[in-house]
Amino acid sequence: MHETARVLAFHHTRPRYDTHVVVVPKMHITSLTTLTEADEPVVRELLRVVQDVARTVERSQGAARVTTNVGRYQESKHLHVHVVSGPRR
Repeated sequence: MHETARVLAFHHTRPRYDTHVVVVPKMHITSLTTLTEADEPVVRELLRVVQDVARTVERSQGAARVTTNVGRYQESKHLHVHVVSGPRR
């Protein structure tokens, strides 16, 4: 869907919404709560991609939700952001 040198955005393999895109940094970062100053360039790029994806979803669907999970709510222990729209499946 969208790719940069450090970030990948793709349609979720098991979507829970009509539109469900996941945005991840290519380098391993465990979670939002474990970010360090050294991660700042990657996180800035991640947020630019999230913004682009959310803008595209908002234009096509009329709305978008942007979320990330931490702690026990985070199934995959790799930082990732969900951009979703539509009813939950």
